Order: sequence, then structure tokens, then C-alpha cells
Amino acid sequence: MPIRLLIVDDHAVVRQGLQMFLNLDAELEIIGEAANGQQAVKLTEELQPDIVLMDLLMPVMGGVEAITIIRREFPDVEVIALTSVLEDKAVIDAVRAGAIGYLLKDTEADELIRVIKAAAAGQVQLSPQAAARLMREVRTPDSPESLTERETEVLRLLAEGLSNKEIAQELVIGEKTVKTHVSNILAKLNIRSRTQAALYAARIGLVELPKSD
Repeated sequence: MPIRLLIVDDHAVVRQGLQMFLNLDAELEIIGEAANGQQAVKLTEELQPDIVLMDLLMPVMGGVEAITIIRREFPDVEVIALTSVLEDKAVIDAVRAGAIGYLLKDTEADELIRVIKAAAAGQVQLSPQAAARLMREVRTPDSPESLTERETEVLRLLAEGLSNKEIAQELVIGEKTVKTHVSNILAKLNIRSRTQAALYAARIGLVELPKSD
């Protein structure tokens, strides 16, 4: 099954450019596009994409607000934030809202496709610089509901960057079971994204995030 994508950007030329090279990959299927966050929420409900590529600065409703609603209403849909400039605040707000990742708009096509596929597989990918920045700025829960032993195992593997399939193989369980565990972990920690879960795992010493030089 191809990965179903919704492209969200207020500039038609950006949407067309993304369409042009993403359509070249047989594993990706673009099922719709939106020009603002409000349209993105509506189309997410109608089309149920696997991944939303979300611009952050748009009229009517911005990307951060749209990400917040989508992650709350449609938790199985992962969102990758697209930004023109890698500003701390934009990245932090996007991750707080629930984005699994973020990319600059001038990212090479191959890298964008790789990140989309990783997000669809449930992989958290944090560069050392991003990890350090987010650890400082993104608040993680102080006293969350306690996780079961199995949920803690899933959290550790998720934070180490394993995909759902890899976690399933490691723990000898089904991928659907992994997704259920991840949903329960996010609910118990009262957070919206796997990225926030990985930061929490690092904060409590369950894993070590990559260190920047």
C-alpha cells in the first residue's frame, strides 16, 4: 500500500513542486492538497492521509494550530512540519503541537522522501542539534501516569529511532499491537507526538539522545 500524503502550503508553486517529485516515487500517493490549516483539517477528516506535509505560516489558520487539531482528532495521522527558516520557536511550537518531524523547504527531494517514509513507519529522527534544542525547550510531563513494563520497552525502542515494524520484531508482537502501545503511552504521558515521547525517555534516563559536537 502506498503512503497517502496530504500537502499543505499557501503557495501553489510549492504544492506543485512537491507534487512533481513526490509523484515519481511509486511508494507515495498524493491524495490531496490544501492552501491553509483550516482546509488541511477538513481534508484530513475526509481523506484520512497517512502523512500531512504542513507549512507553518499560512493565512486563515496557521500550521501549528492545524497540527494541534489534527493530532488531537486524528492521532493515527503523522504530521511533518515544512518551514522556510529553521527558527527555534517554529520548530519547538511544531513539536509541541505534535509534529513527528520538520524539514526545511529547500531539503533535497531524496531526503524529503526518506523522512516521509520514516515518519510513516513511526520512526522518530532527531538531529543532535535538534535534540539539544528540544530538550531545553519542550516541556515533558513531570508526573505522568505510570507506564507498564511493556509500554516502557516500547518507549525505549521508539526513542532509539526504531520503526513500528522493528519494534514489533524486537518484542515479537504485531505492528498493530505496537501502535496500540504507542497510543497508550502518548495518552498516559499527555503528549501528542512520538518526538515528545522520545524527549521524555531521554529526560528520565531511559535512552541517550545523540549529542552534538
